[in-house]
Amino acid sequence: MGAVADGALAAGGHVVGVIPHVLVEHEIAHPGLSELHVTTTMHTRKAMMAEKADAFFILPGGYGTFEEMFEVLAWQTLKIHSKPVVLLNVAGFYNPMLEFLDACDREGMLRGNRAILLVADTPEAALRLAELD
Repeated sequence: MGAVADGALAAGGHVVGVIPHVLVEHEIAHPGLSELHVTTTMHTRKAMMAEKADAFFILPGGYGTFEEMFEVLAWQTLKIHSKPVVLLNVAGFYNPMLEFLDACDREGMLRGNRAILLVADTPEAALRLAELD
């Protein structure tokens, strides 16, 4: 989150971080965020993020990142929210996953919802896609 948060902050944006208490000891929370909320569980973290977010930005990551990305995409498909979901595809990191999602869409598994996942190559492009620039 560092580069995107730094860019948003430098542009005068308001950046909110939400991290569960269990991860505070294992991760370094960004010291310069506009707001930092520490929650008791991952579930309360997700609920707070969904409530406070204007958009969802997915950066390169692992299982937790994938799980949260697919959850907000499923929520959007179910009309639980209508906020932009933007994948920051740094140096083509997510290209294999995007190819897989395209194959799922061709097979009808995404029911025509592939386009709800917006894809950007730079933080600036991500902000433009989310209409937050």
